[in-house]
Amino acid sequence: MSAASRNLRTGIIAGLVACFMVGMGFAAVPLYRMFCQQTGFGGTARIEEGAKAPGDTGKIVTVRFDANVSDKLNWTFEPEQKTQRVAIGARQLAFFDATNLSDKPVTGSAAFNISPDQSAQYFVKVQCFCFTKQTLQPGETQRMPVVFYVDPAFLKDPTDADVSEITLSYTFYPVDQAPTQG
Repeated sequence: MSAASRNLRTGIIAGLVACFMVGMGFAAVPLYRMFCQQTGFGGTARIEEGAKAPGDTGKIVTVRFDANVSDKLNWTFEPEQKTQRVAIGARQLAFFDATNLSDKPVTGSAAFNISPDQSAQYFVKVQCFCFTKQTLQPGETQRMPVVFYVDPAFLKDPTDADVSEITLSYTFYPVDQAPTQG
């Protein structure tokens, strides 16, 4: 094999590797988000749209709701209730209210986190406004529901034995500033 054909082969291989790496770079964020949502890794709740809650176990945990807004988004955002005592295994509903304080339409997107981290894998969101673009007109207030349940497996996990409160925290960002989740 001549030096020219070896160089050509090496160039083609290097080009293919570079293309593969660029492709993996674009795929990394959605793959990591899917991994986090399925495992609860890094404080990420499981998202199982349309899932049926397993049923009330008779055990109760307090869920605290936290709402934040990026400094770059002229909105107010808050939960309608700061806390709820919820039956583990039972389907629950909570509402958050967002208001656009600016004089023009603004689009935002919410990222979320669960704490303590070890409890995130048992916090299952059935319906959520997170990662969905929300456009509010000037002065408009929108009521946003979250349907969720705490998986009964939470009761069997020794790392959660002392957990009596789980916090669901949201932060709204302008769409062009929305962070990745995970």
